[in-house]
Amino acid sequence: MKAYYHKYILEFKKPSGTSRGILKTKETWFIVLNFEGKSGIGECGILRGLSIDDRPDYEKQLAYTCENIDNGLVFLLAKNIEFPSIQIGLEMAFKSLEAKDDFVLFPSEFTTGNDFIPINGLIWMGTETYMKQQIKEKIEAGFRCIKLKIGAIDFETELNLLKGIRKEFSEKDVELRVDANGAFSADSALEKLKRLADFQLHSIEQPIHSKQHEAMAKLCDATPLPIALDEELIGVFAAHEKQQLLETIKPQYIILKPSFIGGFHGSDCWIDIAEKQNINWWITSALESNVGLNAIAQYTYLKQNKMPQGLGTGSLFTNNFDSPLEVKNGALQYTKQKWNFNL
Repeated sequence: MKAYYHKYILEFKKPSGTSRGILKTKETWFIVLNFEGKSGIGECGILRGLSIDDRPDYEKQLAYTCENIDNGLVFLLAKNIEFPSIQIGLEMAFKSLEAKDDFVLFPSEFTTGNDFIPINGLIWMGTETYMKQQIKEKIEAGFRCIKLKIGAIDFETELNLLKGIRKEFSEKDVELRVDANGAFSADSALEKLKRLADFQLHSIEQPIHSKQHEAMAKLCDATPLPIALDEELIGVFAAHEKQQLLETIKPQYIILKPSFIGGFHGSDCWIDIAEKQNINWWITSALESNVGLNAIAQYTYLKQNKMPQGLGTGSLFTNNFDSPLEVKNGALQYTKQKWNFNL
């Protein structure tokens, strides 16, 4: 078996605002396998500044992985325990190599086009006018679950945005989620959650910065608004550490980004531990290209979680790959569109 890797820069159609700044481009890497005339493709969805494997030796680790590809998937997953984005790239590539169709890794009613995955519409940070425009567009496009990034503009302005939505749309009409990306201080978070709770929100992601376990546990105990852990899960590798984290913090939800937490195997582990503690979860993409989004969506469908998932980021980029994935009426669907994957 031969393997090589390739860097690819995705370009945003519009600069996208987060609490960590403005994103204009997004780096990703592909692992390509060749064996007996067949190819397998996997995406290593690293996000600089957030992924635990954002390290100076990342490309060196990719090279080592490709050089040792004949040692097999199990061996390489163990060798990449601290490189979760490489782990999922390997899982995709080996699945792709075995598949009848390179891009149908988890065959289901979703990949035949007979079913769909409900998703949330993502509202990026920006000016009040820009955020209002996005909200209007998402509701008109049929989304019944909207997620707003908050924490980058004035908090009172963000509250007014939520108030404006609730004036027009009740909790039954539109489910609202917010994502603070750790923007609140531990001291001020509870008061802010109390004010946010006035707008009948579904949940808030990561209200305070990760690795403040005692503060987060107190917040999850006292909160009037369900809390979902996101960044908190990054860099927690061992199963006993995952169990201890959830037992300590006791969140209402966890959010799984497979590219950040060890791929499909890592996600399975988190789901198993969470469900034993009666903690709900959903899955979200992490700005992968359509190659990674495709695999994560197929995996997600098999889990049969009926909540809106955080998928569907593929339309953000000017140079994404044409694929059967399409967002329609607030859902991710698989169409008859052909793939156009050329590196």
